[in-house]
Amino acid sequence: MNSPSLTRGARWFRALAGDSSTAAPAWSADAALGNESAHFFAIVPDPQNRFPRATDNVVGLEQGWLLARAVRKAMAEDAQSGTRRPIVAIVDVKSQAYGYREETLGIHLACAAAVDAYAAARDAGHPVIALIVGPAMSGAFLAHGYQANRILALDAPGTMVHAMGKEAAARVTRRTVEALEELGETIVPMSYSMASFARLGLLDELIQGVDADAPSAAQIEQVREALSASVRSARDDKPGLSHRLQSDTAKKTRAASVEVRLRLAEQWDAA
Repeated sequence: MNSPSLTRGARWFRALAGDSSTAAPAWSADAALGNESAHFFAIVPDPQNRFPRATDNVVGLEQGWLLARAVRKAMAEDAQSGTRRPIVAIVDVKSQAYGYREETLGIHLACAAAVDAYAAARDAGHPVIALIVGPAMSGAFLAHGYQANRILALDAPGTMVHAMGKEAAARVTRRTVEALEELGETIVPMSYSMASFARLGLLDELIQGVDADAPSAAQIEQVREALSASVRSARDDKPGLSHRLQSDTAKKTRAASVEVRLRLAEQWDAA
């Protein structure tokens, strides 16, 4: 568990699911979760990847297509058995792997394939749970985790959700990193803290008191229990992700989004 060569995503994958049945960069395995079996997926570094920008824990061409294939394979297996097992996306992704070759070969299609697979699994009745254990950045998080019925995160240094890293955002907005952090204290969507992300109504649980880098057996069990509870809750969901706008925090910080959807629904039903 404490090997320095492992990223957080890889460590938590092994803690929750054991060894992967597939090679890097897209790990997958089936393992027990509560009183049932679940499918686990994670993106891990691949130093030998043929695309130089995709050797780290990022989502590039191969990662997107491999995730899509792995999720579709899990769906096909469960369709034969008639059981829709939970899908757990362990999220520790720094970015999407942009480069000239990636753009030319269609990284947008690869990432979209992963998004579509997760969404299709959710619509087919698989409870999809995302567990954020590290950064969940930009298009990488959209491809791996954001389509989940429930999003959980460890309340630990290094976990964050954002469109870009602080240094890049500071350059784009022509601010210092310190000024950007101060701005995030008053403008919730610009904050890098998981607590602020939770205030948007998008995070279902911020798991407290867990060492993200070297968890104890009790802390791993705490995370397992949180995942199991989320699975039970997600099984009662209606199709779609409407529950993200139903929490008290979402109704307050995303009131405009709630109102827009209400008006669109009224106009759609009236047509």
